[in-house]
Amino acid sequence: MSSTATTRVAGVIGSPVRHSLSPALHNAAFTASGAPWIYVAFEVAPGEAHRALDAMRVLGIGGLSVTMPHKEQVAGCVDELAPAAAALRSVNTVVRRADGSLEGHSTDGAGFVASLRDAGVEPAGRRVVVIGAGAAGRAVVDALARAGAGAIDVVNRDPARAALAAQLAGPVGHVATEAAIGHADIVVNATSVGMGTEDLPFDATLLGAGQVVADLVYHPLETALLRAARQVGATTVDGLGMLVHQAALQQGLWLGAAPDTVVMRDAALRELEARARIA
Repeated sequence: MSSTATTRVAGVIGSPVRHSLSPALHNAAFTASGAPWIYVAFEVAPGEAHRALDAMRVLGIGGLSVTMPHKEQVAGCVDELAPAAAALRSVNTVVRRADGSLEGHSTDGAGFVASLRDAGVEPAGRRVVVIGAGAAGRAVVDALARAGAGAIDVVNRDPARAALAAQLAGPVGHVATEAAIGHADIVVNATSVGMGTEDLPFDATLLGAGQVVADLVYHPLETALLRAARQVGATTVDGLGMLVHQAALQQGLWLGAAPDTVVMRDAALRELEARARIA
């Protein structure tokens, strides 16, 4: 990958950030489209996100992805928030506008909905159970409500956190127990349970044929939950789809054109395979 004095720079800020798949995803898409952009990772210590945004303004950085632990702080540092980011008070994408001002977006939830649709699953009018009420869970609840889900039940060990997440869905949002899983059209694991382990986020015997089961975890690509769901005849959606589509939405905001998500997914798979060989 070559660069010149006219190459635009985008990057991801986080801590830690060395594990991020974002450089592989974005650079593959830039290369495929011929866009004169390059994407790098910036390690930014907790509490220092405001300095990263100052640097973005001074250096003319074209766009930033934002990962933990900076999403909430960045929401308070940009000049304007897009609707989803304002509702969540969380930013995963910063866009540098033509006048130099910075706009914060949240593409995580919309990326999840896009991953469902990419798998042939339309959430509008469907009953969804979301397991988890952390940042990822809240983004998913907000996006599903915007996509017209008929009912969204949030299950979390802390009912108060579940209530806060459910409020994002307005009248279709409710706090529920695991028993709701058996009546759902779509079940979403928005926790980290199953990442690198064989653990399950809930009792898989609650699942049945005809359901759609989505897991935001993408390491391993087929989690224990997805394997159990497939065995009972459910349709499964892996977590890499959300990662790819939220990144594609970021590029669309930065460049004004949608990248090739197949190229991005292939790049992510190659990177994951390379890391597995090293490990």
